[in-house]
Amino acid sequence: MKTKLVKSIMAPLLTACALVTMVAATAAGQGTAGQGTVGGRLQGTWDMQITLTDCHGHVLRSFPSLVIFMAGHTVMESNAGTPQALKTPGEGVWRHTTDHNYAFRFKFFTFNTSNVFTGWTIIAGETTVNRTGNANAGSATVKVYDPNGVLLVSLCAETAGTRFEL
Repeated sequence: MKTKLVKSIMAPLLTACALVTMVAATAAGQGTAGQGTVGGRLQGTWDMQITLTDCHGHVLRSFPSLVIFMAGHTVMESNAGTPQALKTPGEGVWRHTTDHNYAFRFKFFTFNTSNVFTGWTIIAGETTVNRTGNANAGSATVKVYDPNGVLLVSLCAETAGTRFEL
């Protein structure tokens, strides 16, 4: 049961990490025009690959994610790590830190197959956009909580992505 819960929580966390990474990449590719921040454009949609670990180097799983970093420093994420019927989209915030580096944080709610609320996951991380502004990589922490706010598990994630364009 605990393994199943951890797996259902890890996917959204990885998605959150992916979203953060996408925001950073967009910012770096846009420069300061219209953003008011050093380090480039953060806004845009990113095609991410999330690798979830136990924080000791053991890979638990890997999955794709789509992350959108929007104006107003908000982020939205969706991933293939958890069936969408078992979670809400990840929603959160991002900010520029230094140069081509960004921080992000997002949250999603989880449900079981009977549509009963099982808790939430918070993903917080950092990402760095490359010089071209078309790729990013970073890391994040994934914290899974039960419906009463009790921390069930903490995991780690590595993210890598490219800008999703026409």
